[in-house]
Amino acid sequence: MDLIPAADVRTYGTMSTAALRAAFLLPDLFQPGQLVLRYWETDRTVVGGAVPTGAPLALSAAAELRSAFFCERRELGVINTGGAGAVTVDGQRYDMARLDTLYIGRGAQAIAFASADAAQPARFYLLSYPAHTAYPTTLARYDAANAVALGAAATANDRRLNKVIHAAGIKSCQLVMGFTILQPGSIWNTMPPHTHTRRSEVYMYFNIPANAAVMHFMGKPDETRHLVVRDHEAVLSPPWSIHSGAGTDSYGFIWGMGGENQDFADMDPAPIATLR
Repeated sequence: MDLIPAADVRTYGTMSTAALRAAFLLPDLFQPGQLVLRYWETDRTVVGGAVPTGAPLALSAAAELRSAFFCERRELGVINTGGAGAVTVDGQRYDMARLDTLYIGRGAQAIAFASADAAQPARFYLLSYPAHTAYPTTLARYDAANAVALGAAATANDRRLNKVIHAAGIKSCQLVMGFTILQPGSIWNTMPPHTHTRRSEVYMYFNIPANAAVMHFMGKPDETRHLVVRDHEAVLSPPWSIHSGAGTDSYGFIWGMGGENQDFADMDPAPIATLR
């Protein structure tokens, strides 16, 4: 499991494009037939992708976790962005269609990922944080009717927010997780942007057409940078950084947070007029 150190807010402004991408972009999470994990030092975040194409892929405890099994001291959120699949947790099978979400609580020992059809494999996105207590493993089916409409076509940010793992939804220790789908013709997400000092965040972009990209804006509000992001690439967003994007086409992204609290509205606005 690759370890990604936290980048220093005092020096990130001097980073080259290559250095920024190495510190904040996760480009190779989804590999056919593999389960890939990355450990980010900030908030002890684990980000991963599982694409089963043959036998089920078992989630084991990497040596860096110093634990007997992955969820010995952790909780895990899983969202499927591919074909039909299933996650088995301690013998209990959870069938997952596209955009279904599974929360796996602390203490779950045997976790494995499978696809219903190897030719159209599931793509399981994984996000994990340390947990201090155990909440039950819970499956949430995707229902577009539950999404909250935000933005407007006139400002090119008409989008649908799906909150799944949060204080008023699936219970967790610190993980907050969901996804946002932009409507056709809209390209902007999270604009005006914000920061949240008490939580870090990870964005995983999907539904980006092959000939398109998202320009993800990051950094301090008065000293922004950008990353060019392709389909199924993730961006690490430290507490001091904004996280916003504009695509050359419409797209979706999974957002997930961990840190001091689970208050979805706990954010510090960065008005457009203050951005530099």
